[in-house]
Amino acid sequence: MVVVVVVVVVVVVVAVVVVVDVVVEVVAVVVEVVVLVVVVVVVVVEVVVVVVVVVVVVVIVIAVVVAVVVVVVVVVDVVVVVVVVVIVVVVVDVVVVPVVVVVVVLVVVVSATTGLLIANTQFT
Repeated sequence: MVVVVVVVVVVVVVAVVVVVDVVVEVVAVVVEVVVLVVVVVVVVVEVVVVVVVVVVVVVIVIAVVVAVVVVVVVVVDVVVVVVVVVIVVVVVDVVVVPVVVVVVVLVVVVSATTGLLIANTQFT
């Protein structure tokens, strides 16, 4: 009878040990799966952060390029306006002023001549 009790106790102890071992293994697998999920989430977050940083850098580069283009356009506009003003001033100085002077001189000469002719005919 003692042998049967010992065998039953041994079987119960072995069964408890096996159940505890299985539970420990299941818990270990669950912990490993949770760790893997956490690692995957961390990697995904890191990838998203890298993508956001790349997008921000690209936006900054585009903004710098646009700023440079705007500055170049403004400089070109200013240069064109200055060149046009210089050309107009030169044309006025070289062409218009002499023509106006010649016309004024001709008007004065014609007026004087006409006045002399009129005066001459009145006294004769």
